[in-house]
Parts: sequence; C-alpha cells; structure tokens
Amino acid sequence: MTIRSRTTLALLGGIGLGVAVTMTGTVLADREPTHRAELVASRAAAVHQEQPPVDGLSWEDASRLSEILERVKLEYVNEVDNHVLIENAVRGLVSGLDPYSAYLDREEYDEIRVSTSGSYPGIGVEVAPEVDGIKVLRPIADSPAERAGLRSGDVIVRIDDAPVLSDVDAAIDQMRGPAGTLVKLSVRRSGTEQLVNLALERAQVEVHSVAVEPLEPGYGYLRITSFSDTTAQDVTRAVTRLLAARRGSRLEGLIIDLRNNPGGVLDSAVEVADAFLSSGIIVTADGRTPDARFRMDAAPGELLAGTRLAVLINGGSASAAEILAGALKDNGRAVLVGRRSYGKGSVQTVIPLADGRALKLTTSHYTTPSGAKIDQRGIDPDIVIEGPDELPASVAADAEVHRALQILKTGLPGAHPRLVAAAVAAH
Repeated sequence: MTIRSRTTLALLGGIGLGVAVTMTGTVLADREPTHRAELVASRAAAVHQEQPPVDGLSWEDASRLSEILERVKLEYVNEVDNHVLIENAVRGLVSGLDPYSAYLDREEYDEIRVSTSGSYPGIGVEVAPEVDGIKVLRPIADSPAERAGLRSGDVIVRIDDAPVLSDVDAAIDQMRGPAGTLVKLSVRRSGTEQLVNLALERAQVEVHSVAVEPLEPGYGYLRITSFSDTTAQDVTRAVTRLLAARRGSRLEGLIIDLRNNPGGVLDSAVEVADAFLSSGIIVTADGRTPDARFRMDAAPGELLAGTRLAVLINGGSASAAEILAGALKDNGRAVLVGRRSYGKGSVQTVIPLADGRALKLTTSHYTTPSGAKIDQRGIDPDIVIEGPDELPASVAADAEVHRALQILKTGLPGAHPRLVAAAVAAH
C-alpha cells in the first residue's frame, strides 16, 4: 500500500452554492451614473494593459472579473471589505466545481483535521440540537464528560455562564480548548427541577469509531461509524478482544456494520479491507496527476482467515465505507446485506495553503476491484432487506443484524457470498 503525503479523504457531504438574483426591469441600467461606468471601464482597461493574466485565463475573463469587483465595490448597498469579497469569490470558485470540493479557512481546516485524527482536546461528548440547549447523546468512554457524570439525555443549557441556544457548532467550539483548562456546564436533567452545575477539566479525548460485541456463541458484531486515522488500529484491537473472549475458540462469523457510515480517510478504509483480505485489489483510482492515479492491493495475511463475513450497508453508507464494502464483495470475502449504498465514487485531497488555509479538492474517481464505477449509482447488496435507514437503539433490537446472523449461520464455511446467498434463498 502507498500512503500519500497529503491527507486523502473520501467524504460524504458537500457545500452547495445558491445564488439569488433579483432584477427590476431595466432600472439598474437606467440609474447607472455615467462617471461610475467610465471609472469601471477605465479600471478594467488598466487590468488589460498592465496586469498579466493567470495562466490560461484570457484578458477578457480577467477584465470581466475586475469589472464585477469594481461594480460590487461601487454599487452594492453596503460597503464590503476587499478581503471578504476575495474569500467569497474563492469559495464560489471551488465549491462550483462539484458538491465535495471546498475552500477551507483556518477554523474549517482545523475542524477537518480534528474529525479525521481520532483525537482532540475537549470534554468528550456527542451532542445534538435541543430546545434551549444541546442534548447529550452519549459521553465518550473515559472522557472528562463521563468522569464528571454527564449522562445521555442531559441538556446543556449554559457553557461558562453563557446560554447555548441550540447552536451545536458554537457549543462544540466553547467546550473544546487546551488540555488542563476548565469549562463550566449548567445541565438540565430529567427528573430534576434545578440545574446541575458541573466543572470539567479538558483533556485529550480519543474518539473511537469502532464498537464490538459478541452475539450468539461463535459470532460477533463490529460497527464502524466512520474512518479516521485510528480506525484500522481500533478494528484490530476490537477483533482481538472478540477472539480473546472466545478463549482460543474459532470465530465462525462476523457482521461488519457500515450502515450510515459517511466515509472518512481513504487510507484507513484500505487498511481495514487489507486486514480482512489476503490478496486481491482493494481499490483503483484515476485522476489527472500522478498522485491521483493509484491502485491498492491487499498484502498476504488475514485477520480472520476462515471466518465468514456479512457486511450491512444502506443509503447512508458512502465513500470510504463503499470502498471497504466493494473490496470485500468483489473479492468474494463477504456477503453484502441491506440496501443500495449512497454512491460516492470520488476522492478528495486536502491541500494545505498559506496562512493555515486549505483546499479540499476532488482529485480522483475510484472503481471497485471488479471495475465498477459507483458514483451516483452505489453498490447493490447481495441480499436486499427493505426498510428505513434509521438504526435501532440497540443491537439486540436490530432486525437487520439478526437477519445477517441467520445468513452467516446458513452459509457453508469458506463459501463464496453468492453461494451463501443461494443457500439462504433456498432455506
């Protein structure tokens, strides 16, 4: 495998650019002062005469850009700072390429690095919007939030004596900070009329995107919620714990749950696929630059040789999750169960710029080992289960997990997924 120097991501989610234009007949042209029109024209001409164009940019395009900037500066209802105009122009330039490319300012670049690193300084809590606050979904294990006694269902209404007002992004920014510093929370707790006040000391929080638990004897369940820099290591540790609980007994089957996994770091998904494969292509990508054209193959050796695999996917399984699902399916290593995946077949590379900014730019399109292009098509499962994409609260109550378990139990050891599917259909 080749690990590239720049962070390569396969992320679901893009930035949409909407432009609303309001016109009132020919009023704009009628009200244009002559001297302003002449000023704009003269400055555009100066650009044509004095400034060389960007490589490949015609004088006409450079002149039009200059003219538009001057019009906005002179005619817009409010005075606009040049820096703001350039920032907006750059965002529009990049986001107009496709739904996944984006210009990142310093804060956005920091956020994407945090989300892919698997570690950040803060209190360690997952939250969601709530009326007059943010709701705690769960405290992360062994985090300041868990140690302070924050509970699932708590509603954080004040942070450092400032109201939260359901702004999740602002609240997350407030709760993050250098390790060792304090943050005060006021919490509304079910069954308690008075607010619960807590003081938490921030620490480096390790975010694990992998959860594992045993099912019936000989079978296990592995959920991957996203792909960060630490996911492959977390998968190896989780499988090792599962095997240790078996006390040397063989694991007959494993369910890998990729439902609602939006993707993440491409190299991480490749490493996970490599852990479950002893040979074969994992992913092939094609782009304009040499770095954007690559093929990744599995190395000899396998984490669970002989263990049957079933992979759960749905419409929320995207990008890096589709790379893993496609690699296991096309190499005959797993049977896919659920619903068609999202269909994001592009790769984004985060390219650092000056002053702490960056570009998240689409640089490749990838294909699965069979050569399938999945962009806007997705991956069809071997066995379709109709239903909503919302996941049940627990594995025990998850009908799709139970169906995948039955599929694993029905198939023969070492059978190709197509034979497993045929056996299930005949059962």
